[in-house]
Amino acid sequence: PKRRGQAVKFLIPKKGQKERLVELAQKNAKLVLDQDKDKIKREELRTIGAMNQVGDWLGLEKVRRMEAYDISNISGFESVGPMVVFEDGRPKRNDYRKFKIKTVQGPNDYASMEEVLTRRFTHGMEEVEEERKNQDLILMDGGRGQVNIALSVLSELKLNIPVCGMVKDDNHRTRGLYYNNVEIPIDRHSEGFKLVTRIQDEAHRFAIEYHRSLRSKAQVHSVLDDIEGIGPARRKALMRRFKSLEAVRDATLEELES
Repeated sequence: PKRRGQAVKFLIPKKGQKERLVELAQKNAKLVLDQDKDKIKREELRTIGAMNQVGDWLGLEKVRRMEAYDISNISGFESVGPMVVFEDGRPKRNDYRKFKIKTVQGPNDYASMEEVLTRRFTHGMEEVEEERKNQDLILMDGGRGQVNIALSVLSELKLNIPVCGMVKDDNHRTRGLYYNNVEIPIDRHSEGFKLVTRIQDEAHRFAIEYHRSLRSKAQVHSVLDDIEGIGPARRKALMRRFKSLEAVRDATLEELES
């Protein structure tokens, strides 16, 4: 009545077809509600429940936020280090980071990971301070070696964040987690294992996406970029005017000056 501004009448059928329609609507509403409850429960099991399961395996009281790292080398192209973030079992894409390896030549995963983690936890300390407060676990796409590299970097920076690694079998499938110098077997049919697999796949997907971006930038590099005094704006102006590199090459001095 308050929203409508006048009295509201409710008609409640007591018999006949209208009463049966009300009963049918009530049954349908209950059915949908029950289905939604089951859906919500399943979703909680695969997200928050899966995070809690990983925490239980590691003996951690609470795991809400998890960062996962990988080092990726594709077809000899430059190495990159993707970082993906999951909170409450779901990807938090706004917090993803990507690192192009700068100080390491050739495929050296350990040295590359050391660079990535050092840059991650020293660059823009004010920006990451809030994230660090809520940081519950760092997940490495590797076993003992990767974990020890991460612990070494964190120790150097006086950070106390749990780190665990993924131990692979001969087919490069995760068979367990490496934590506190112990390999912990995990049930491959569990929601926790499925979550770890999703995180691993997401890190690989993000790395491939970054590689494609870098290759695309390399392909659009023009010979004009190598000429002193020509920057991005002047290069675009030349290409708008002459349409092709051949036309630029054949242009007269007066045409170029114009």
